[in-house]
Amino acid sequence: MVTISVSDETIRTAELVAIERQVNHLPIFADYDMETVRQVAQTVYKLMEDEDGLDTLFAMIRAALPEKLYETAYALACDVAVADVKLGQSELRLLEEVREELDIDRLHAAAIERGARARHMTL
Repeated sequence: MVTISVSDETIRTAELVAIERQVNHLPIFADYDMETVRQVAQTVYKLMEDEDGLDTLFAMIRAALPEKLYETAYALACDVAVADVKLGQSELRLLEEVREELDIDRLHAAAIERGARARHMTL
């Protein structure tokens, strides 16, 4: 979620609120606190500055996250990406990389993406 937020080099308030809301309300984050999120964010910021940081980040994600939660991770990333109702090319490229790295089936990814878009539509 943090990586998607920083992918366009602008962390928007809507994205931060989306991350906080997910951490505070989803069962998967029951044992998380905001200090852990801050630590993760600092790690992501440092990795994004490195040339091979994204590869390192994906390796860390695959090592820490059970495969059964890959689609959940992708769904959370999509929710953060569309939280500010502006999807830039950098966010779209990163979502594509996440999809590939986590081996998300294209049909499942399309459904996840459509659900995220529907949840964040405005009038």
